[in-house]
Amino acid sequence: MDSRDFINKADQVLVERFMRTKDEATFRELYRRHTPALYPLALRLVGGSEGEAQDAVQDTWLRACKTLSAFEWRSSLRTWLTGILINRVREMNRGRAHRNEEELTEGRLEPTVQPRGRMELEQAIARLPTGYRHVLVLHDVEGYTHEEISARLEISVGTSKSQLSHARKALRGMFQGRRGTP
Repeated sequence: MDSRDFINKADQVLVERFMRTKDEATFRELYRRHTPALYPLALRLVGGSEGEAQDAVQDTWLRACKTLSAFEWRSSLRTWLTGILINRVREMNRGRAHRNEEELTEGRLEPTVQPRGRMELEQAIARLPTGYRHVLVLHDVEGYTHEEISARLEISVGTSKSQLSHARKALRGMFQGRRGTP
């Protein structure tokens, strides 16, 4: 049994226990196991807003608890939770006219951050238009394939590849702008 099988089996045991008992301690164990991976993803997807990331993670857990009985274990629990999180962040983005969405629609992206280190890279990623940021984070940070991103974000594989290319180009531009090179 490899470590993924062990993790999945442990998650199954915890989920079954939680479904039977609705025990707070069991829920806390599930929360502790998966939130450390969900929160940084949420933070990147929402563009660095800690409050929005916390809200997205909280909403993810609320939705997961409501639909946990329907989870069929075709993927790991973490993958399923990640899907819920991505959908929640997308819903949050749909509800407002966001400056980055306008930039994406108009095809312009002004490099307003000049990255020098990890924190500045995170800030630069946060400044990307939403579509670019989501694809970049899911592909380059989380390791999803374009096919998986396509399914999760309900976009074509070509759009995923294009947005990743544009996101990387924008980030390179921000770095090059700092160095004074074209």
